[in-house]
Amino acid sequence: MRITRIFASAVVALGLATSAMAQDKTTVGFVYVGPVGDGGWTYEHDQARKAVQEYFGDQVETVYVESVAEGPDAERVMTQMALKGADLIFTTSFGYMDPTINVAAKFPNVKFEHATGYKRADNVSTYSARFYEGRAVQGTIAGRMTKSNVVGYIGSIPIPEVIRGINSAYIHAKKVNPDVEFKVVWVFEWFNPAKEADAAKVLIEQGADVILQHTDSTAPLAAAAEAGGVIGFGQASDMAEYKDGPRVSSIIDNWAPYYIARTQAVIDGTWTSVDTWDGIGPGMVGIGEITDAVPADVKAEALALKDAIAAGEYFPFTGPLKKQDGSDWLAEGEVADDGTLAGMKFYVEGIEGDIPN
Repeated sequence: MRITRIFASAVVALGLATSAMAQDKTTVGFVYVGPVGDGGWTYEHDQARKAVQEYFGDQVETVYVESVAEGPDAERVMTQMALKGADLIFTTSFGYMDPTINVAAKFPNVKFEHATGYKRADNVSTYSARFYEGRAVQGTIAGRMTKSNVVGYIGSIPIPEVIRGINSAYIHAKKVNPDVEFKVVWVFEWFNPAKEADAAKVLIEQGADVILQHTDSTAPLAAAAEAGGVIGFGQASDMAEYKDGPRVSSIIDNWAPYYIARTQAVIDGTWTSVDTWDGIGPGMVGIGEITDAVPADVKAEALALKDAIAAGEYFPFTGPLKKQDGSDWLAEGEVADDGTLAGMKFYVEGIEGDIPN
């Protein structure tokens, strides 16, 4: 009888310990705007999620929901994650900003991290990458390599993040090729392969032999490959499957170190609301391999620019620069402040067309 009681006590103790371990496990949620197989933006966020899982092992459980529309449905998904016990939730698209703030107010003990937005709260941080630094490198390559002097740019949503990228690419293409012209086509979605492919085809028909994109699928590169004689760049992810074709380099979003650090902060109880905006120097923005399709001197020029940006020796938005309407913006040697960049809603001088509302 005594042995039975000891055994029963041990089972109860083991059960309590197991329950405590389950409660101690940190649950980290991710809300994605596209499918994890998009090959671009969402793919790279999910690679970072996997890195979190691998780094922390059994200490952490990660969950995600993909292809969540920006708007009311995002709020529903976040609410469900919080109700199911998420300790930290990463919401990974600009249109999730207000839903994140709304849900966070209802769950003050849950920590939220919103990508590319600007609204914060005591339990809401914001984070983004200086993608425009990578656009400067791409613009340099584009300006040097175009033979038609027409560069096509596929825009997703006309928010400051995307407008910054167009401006940065154009400024640096123009620096190395005064005759270059940019044509911009907006698709008004982050991920829609059919629309992205159509946009690429339209731009190619209009003479573009270089295609840049701020959309999430590989469809523009597929269209460039089909057309022949057109180069492009990986967006958000390396899109290396096109390295033997039109893809000559890429911008790679490296979220893993940030996600690991913020998860560790939740585990340690040191998490606070912050705003993070990192670029090439800290490693949040990577430049994918520049292929041999790029002449050696152009590759060297692009890499030198990358190194100068990483070292803080050069800033992509440095005057003299004017706005599209010809008004002065930055004087000789003047560098744009982060506030202006964060709220950028204008093209620089030389870009034709209007920014959609």
